[in-house]
Amino acid sequence: MTIQIPDDLARFLEGIAAAQKKTVEQVALDQLRSIVDKTSSPEPVLSALRELPHPSSAAVDELDAAIAGARLPARSEGMFDGSLLK
Repeated sequence: MTIQIPDDLARFLEGIAAAQKKTVEQVALDQLRSIVDKTSSPEPVLSALRELPHPSSAAVDELDAAIAGARLPARSEGMFDGSLLK
C-alpha cells in the first residue's frame, strides 16, 4: 500500500526519523500502531471507568426512585383492538 502525504508532514516525519535513527516508514508505522492500539484496546476504557467515583447508596436510591416515579402503568387493552380510536 502506498499512502501519499503532504510535503510538510513528510519533512516532519523525516525529522522525527532522523532523531530516532529510524526510517520514515518505521516512524509512520510506529505512530499508526500506537493510534490503533489505543482505540482498539479495552484497557484504557476500563482504566477510565475505574477512576470514576463510586456513587453513594443515597444517590443510587434517588436514581431508583426517579426511575420508579417515571414509569407509566402498563395497559393491555386498546393496543391492537381499536378501542383507542373510539
